[in-house]
Formats: sequence, structure tokens, C-alpha cells
Amino acid sequence: MSFPLLPVSGWWVVLYVLLATHITIASVTIYLHRSQSHMSVILHPLVSHFMRFWLWLTTGMVTKEWVSSHRKHHAFCEREGDPHSPKIYGIWHVLFGGAFLYRKAVQDRDMVEKYGRGTPEDWVERKLYSRFPALGITLLLAVNLLLFGWLAGFLAWGVQMLWIPFWAAGVINGLGHFTGYRNFQVKDNSTNLFPWGILIGGEELHNNHHRYAASPKLAVKPWEFDIGWAYIRLLELLGLAKAKRVIQ
Repeated sequence: MSFPLLPVSGWWVVLYVLLATHITIASVTIYLHRSQSHMSVILHPLVSHFMRFWLWLTTGMVTKEWVSSHRKHHAFCEREGDPHSPKIYGIWHVLFGGAFLYRKAVQDRDMVEKYGRGTPEDWVERKLYSRFPALGITLLLAVNLLLFGWLAGFLAWGVQMLWIPFWAAGVINGLGHFTGYRNFQVKDNSTNLFPWGILIGGEELHNNHHRYAASPKLAVKPWEFDIGWAYIRLLELLGLAKAKRVIQ
């Protein structure tokens, strides 16, 4: 068998990384955020299990931990107890160290148990995903090396490892409470970063989300676009999802 399996072309690697990271972003916003944290959309078990597996493979995140951290963020938004507020920790700390703040927060097992209720606790979660969170990203590294060779494979893996910590833990949690435009004067400083939520799956519309946290649709203005909601609507048409409480 030849090694790597795919031609080591910059375009191959770039296209792979863009597709893989977009699936990861979609899984975070649809599965972790809208379905598990806010229960605003019910996913078919096939979709739910795929996204849970994909996030284990590409991020090593544990559903219960992510959900608990996010729910506590809403419960203590920009007050003492918020796991990642730029008002408390400073914008640069959250922007470039958001992943470390997340890891610190989920070390509080009482917090995880309290705010992570209702998340999966089946056999595969207990015996694999939660027990061996680093195994997934290790397997991903092996796959990348097999596909692209040592240098390109490792670089592709490195970008994948940084994608969620920077864009979700850093940009959304940091800049999404620091700069941008606001449709609603909510009690916190949440902002919309861009009116077209594509790169971060619709999470760019963060102020809208803080106004209507229970809604699976994050766009509220005619010129705003939430690609995460577009995917949910497509899944609904295929009978693989059911949106709840669409407020806007």
C-alpha cells in the first residue's frame, strides 16, 4: 500500500480541512448547542450519534462537560461564575485562552453534574467517549497521517485541533461579548459578529441567541443568515430532526 493514500497536494489538504472543520462546527452548533444544551431541536438518533462520534473524533469534547459549561454561562452571564466572560477575564484571555478556561471550568465535577443533566449516559458514552476522550483525536491523527503523509497530515490535524478552541471558545465567547452589532438590548453584552452565520455555523449571531436562547433559529432579521438553521431545516425535510419553539 502506498503512503500517503492521497496525493500530497495543497488543494487536497485544504479541501479536506475545510470540509472536516465545517462538519465539526455544524456538529457543535446543532448537536451540542441547540439540541443538547437548549433542547430546541430533537435529532434523529442516527444524526445525534454521528455528531457525537464526530466530535469525539475531532475535538475530544465530552457532551456533558460542554453542555454544563454552556448552561452555566447562561445562568451567570458576565457575573462571577461565568466560565468564560471577557468582562471578568479580559478579552485577550478569552480570545486566545478560551480552551483553557473551558478545561478549568469542567474540572468542577459538581458543576458538570448539576448543569449537565439530560445528556447521553449510554454504554458508548460511559465506556468510550467520556472514558477515553483523547483516543478520538489520536485516531484522527493516525487517519490524517495515513491520508496525507507525515508533514501534511500533522499540519491538517493541528488546524483541526485549533479550530474549535479558537473559533468557538475564543471568538464566540470572547468577541461575541465584546464587539459587533446588537439587535436586542439584553442584560449582558452579547453581540452579533456578522449578519451571515456561515464560518461558525450561525453562532456569529450571538446577541440574537442570548435574546431567544430557547429557539433553534439564530437569525431574526431578513438580511441575516444562519447556516446551522438551514441544516436543521434540511434534516427536518428528511425526517431526521424536529425543531421546537421557533420564536422568531
